[in-house]
Amino acid sequence: MTDRMARLVAQHAQTSRLLGVDFVPAYRAGQGADAARPGPLPHAESQTFFADRPAQETPRAAAAVEVKPGPHAERAAHAAAPARPAQHITPTTPITPGTPAARDPAAAAARLEAIRKRYDEDAPHRHFITSFTNIVFGEGDPCARLMFIGEAPGEEEDKTGRPFVGRAGQLLNKMITAMGLQREQVYITNVLKTRPPNNATPTQDEARLCSPYLFEQIEAIGPEAIVTLGLPATRLLLDSVESMSRLRGQWHAFRTADGREVPVMPTYHPAFLLRSYTPENRAKVWSDLRLVMDRLGLAAAGPGGSQANA
Repeated sequence: MTDRMARLVAQHAQTSRLLGVDFVPAYRAGQGADAARPGPLPHAESQTFFADRPAQETPRAAAAVEVKPGPHAERAAHAAAPARPAQHITPTTPITPGTPAARDPAAAAARLEAIRKRYDEDAPHRHFITSFTNIVFGEGDPCARLMFIGEAPGEEEDKTGRPFVGRAGQLLNKMITAMGLQREQVYITNVLKTRPPNNATPTQDEARLCSPYLFEQIEAIGPEAIVTLGLPATRLLLDSVESMSRLRGQWHAFRTADGREVPVMPTYHPAFLLRSYTPENRAKVWSDLRLVMDRLGLAAAGPGGSQANA
């Protein structure tokens, strides 16, 4: 471990201790997100999701370092709680998608910009360790029917200020195309708006510090469905500690401050697919996306990006 890495781990551990976290991610040499990346992704037919490709991308986080809570852990953890906590609604609860009575793109865009400005002023990321150049707030249709929520910006996202433009972003674009949509027709954002050091997985408290702004993004956009990409986003919206294998493949709901219940479909993060690019994992993700397509009445895209009957 280099001196710089050791300092980052120690700093992250100290911050997490103050927030009441009893463990923090650590890394082994060569496991950072900036390690060797796979070559160009192949175009794929939606029916088989994506063509076979060996896993090449390294994990975002590996081991854990035990940290004992500090004396102010309880107070700090309470302060980190979201203003409007996410609520988990069991799959048996009736889900009423609904849409805002008036879907005014200009009004929605103005509301999103106001949320962005308030985020810039509040800077919730100042309360935890982060290493960023640009704030990555989100982009897409302000009145999108479908919203994708990931965990945090990576290296390429940090450089450009845009979400999902790196390797995982290329794969997400192909997933969106396979659903019969274009990137511009959906809204894409992350739980964290700034890049964690070495693309570390967000801690629960880091996610909660940023959650009020994400929740307001959801309310402003008013999507008919949300796809959560990976556990950090899934657990935040569903207020759940279950594994992805238990949560994916079935509908859940996120309740907004105004009482709307937005259908949520959890699935694996594109970065996970890049690491474990197996037919089984691709089939699971494609199955999850097909459930979303069925709910929204979308048609799958065939070879070359043309639409075909789902």
